[in-house]
Amino acid sequence: MVEDSQVDENDLVSRYRLEAQASVSDEAERRTAETMPMKERIRLRSLSLVELTADGIDDPDLVPAIFERLGPVRAALDGHGGGIVVARAENGRHGLEMVLDLTGACLSCGSAPGTLAGVRSDLEEDVEITSIKFSTALLDTFDDLGREFVLAHGGVEFVDP
Repeated sequence: MVEDSQVDENDLVSRYRLEAQASVSDEAERRTAETMPMKERIRLRSLSLVELTADGIDDPDLVPAIFERLGPVRAALDGHGGGIVVARAENGRHGLEMVLDLTGACLSCGSAPGTLAGVRSDLEEDVEITSIKFSTALLDTFDDLGREFVLAHGGVEFVDP
């Protein structure tokens, strides 16, 4: 006999996942809004990454413009002392191809695979970017176990800068 109060388990899991995603997204946006005025965020978002990298990777607006394109992973990077360094950026046939490094606390964090995947996923949603890879130098910052874990669960590609 099935009780009327019984809920489809798959539906419940889906609803919980959507609620959790919305909560994380809202909290990340709140934290980001506290660190930078909206006017500056809009300015950075409007900058072309292709133009910022046309003469190399040294434009002081490049990393802030990249951060502005990140979703909830940005709040994790900002809040936990992590950062991004652009190791290489090339305008390929179909768009910008970038090789990134993480810095700061990201180098010793157990969440590194999720952070790497989040950065790649968020940035590859930008219409100017076709490829995000990470520097093999990043792998050298992990011990053997950490390196194996990142390679197995990071879901990203590592290349020489």
